[in-house]
Amino acid sequence: MPRISKLLIANRGEIARRIMRTAREMGIATVAVYAEPDADAPFVSEADEAVSLRGTTSQETYLDIEKVIEAARRTGTDGVHPGYGFLAENADFARAVVDAGLTWVGPRAEAIATMGDKLAAKKLMTEAAVPTLPVVEVARSVTKAVRKRAAQVGYPLLVKAASGGGGKGMRIVENDAELADAIAGARREAAGAFGDDTVFLERFLEGARHIEVQIFGDRHGNTVHCFERECSIQRRHQKIIEEAPSPAVDAELRLRLGEAAVEAARAVGYDGAGTVEFMLDKDGNFYFLEMNTRLQVEHPVTEEITGLDLVREQIRVAEGDPLSFCQDELRMDGHAIEARLYAEDPANGFLPATGRLIAWMPDAARPARFESGVEAGSEVSPYFDPMLAKVIVHARDRTEAASRLANVLERLLLHGIISNRDFLVNVLRHDAFVAGDTTTDFIERHDPARERDVGEEELRAAALAAALASQETRRAEARVLATIPSGWRNNPAAMQQVRYRHREEEVLTRYLAKGGGPFAYDVAGHTGEARILRSQDGRIELEIDGVQRTLSVVSRGAAHWVQGAAGEVQLAELPRFPEREREQAAGGYLAPMPGRIVSVNVKAGQQVTAGELLVIVEAMKMEHAITCAEGGTVKEVRVAAEEQVEAGHVLLVVDTGKDES
Repeated sequence: MPRISKLLIANRGEIARRIMRTAREMGIATVAVYAEPDADAPFVSEADEAVSLRGTTSQETYLDIEKVIEAARRTGTDGVHPGYGFLAENADFARAVVDAGLTWVGPRAEAIATMGDKLAAKKLMTEAAVPTLPVVEVARSVTKAVRKRAAQVGYPLLVKAASGGGGKGMRIVENDAELADAIAGARREAAGAFGDDTVFLERFLEGARHIEVQIFGDRHGNTVHCFERECSIQRRHQKIIEEAPSPAVDAELRLRLGEAAVEAARAVGYDGAGTVEFMLDKDGNFYFLEMNTRLQVEHPVTEEITGLDLVREQIRVAEGDPLSFCQDELRMDGHAIEARLYAEDPANGFLPATGRLIAWMPDAARPARFESGVEAGSEVSPYFDPMLAKVIVHARDRTEAASRLANVLERLLLHGIISNRDFLVNVLRHDAFVAGDTTTDFIERHDPARERDVGEEELRAAALAAALASQETRRAEARVLATIPSGWRNNPAAMQQVRYRHREEEVLTRYLAKGGGPFAYDVAGHTGEARILRSQDGRIELEIDGVQRTLSVVSRGAAHWVQGAAGEVQLAELPRFPEREREQAAGGYLAPMPGRIVSVNVKAGQQVTAGELLVIVEAMKMEHAITCAEGGTVKEVRVAAEEQVEAGHVLLVVDTGKDES
């Protein structure tokens, strides 16, 4: 086959940048395609050429086969890499690429079609003697036969989308009463994410591990596995921490998993990169889950322990070359862990967050592999997956890898958007994680802290740093009296004063220059002495009560982000004179994030009880149920289905009958 000279990446964000990096190393020109919200994204400017798909949503852009193929024609592309997600596992897209005379960097369309239908894949695996879990097929309605079969398989069950992945279109069902609603919700989510609302039921294994095996095949009959990854740390059925190798897999089990994965690949005549996913129960039994006919989000951990460049191998196999390695040549070196940084709020049910990144800067003194789709100034919109980056660390052993990755995350300057950074650190430093107790219910069982615990001393240092850095900035920008020391007052008894809010706490910060450099300070009632040692480019070195600290301070208006050794402290500067509290609708239910109203399940005048479903909001391809907190009567309904709302929008008001005077 001819060599690829120009590669179109039919994707966005960090994976588009990842593929471009390898393509550049191979001397291949790159073409990006983009939706309107991504016009200023880094992957667009880094490509040699970029084509607008002229739309806003996934359906209008990245999922539109005709638009992507037309972009390839316009730019003279001779190869297409789908990345992961969107059209990566769409057999029709693979055929369209080949029919257009282009090289498809992926497996054959027939293999994608077979393994993309999870029900068909399970049947094929059963025939290939690969262990599988029992499933229940679901037609358009939940019939008595479906309920009977579900009861036979046994609850809890998992509703799963037959197409796609990434945790979308999935629901855990504890009993028969929940079945119909769970199936309906999974169908809607699957249709929105993959264009296919087919779902099925599968036995849900409690306390199991999610183990996957990287496989690779070529068109010369070679099929190998590149060892396993563990991806058990999940929220909403989506992976957030992955590692290789698994702490639960020994040499004998690794051999059996690898053999089963290779058999699965051979059963479908697989070529290219793929992943065979298994569930591993507490007794060491494993069961086929699905096969992803593409590159995985977590592929870097495999690259780190094997030394392979899986994207390079994908391109070479697509060009007709045999694999550059054989099974006996592969060795594992050390341990790698990847953390997925998301724009989301762990303290608020991991709801997606939007906004602009004020600062984004890894600490150069703590080397790690960053696969990011953002940079300082990037806008995180509600239209696409909220992942900001993947951060990967490779070390001699698992304990060191976890500790180093936590430290890298702590030192990352990530300001302006709510993220799961602190939650990831809390997981990585959790005793159970370090001990390898990493089952899929890890978060539910161990409940790692959603936010970082900021101690009193750290908060005092952050407040003082923010106040002094702001004073230094104002002094540097002053046109008159610029030589007067910061903090100087005509009345020496009057301290400079500023009030901050940190989470729910108000922090009164006062300081006064004493002459010769040091400051007297009083922060939240704690008094002492501080000195600015250096202050430049947003970094301030302070000596506080004899202890030196180096802090980064980033300010935008009344918002201040202070980064220290343990992480970020966010402070909101309060006005000197308190403002009257804004009135809120009593009993009002607010939109937790920008999104689309999927359904309104109640109407004005209706009696509702605690726990009853009120409204479903869709944001970033995931549905979020708004339920009744306290019983009462629906007083007002302020939204309708298909309406777009902003965060904080009042959806409806429930009168609980309490006296609010």
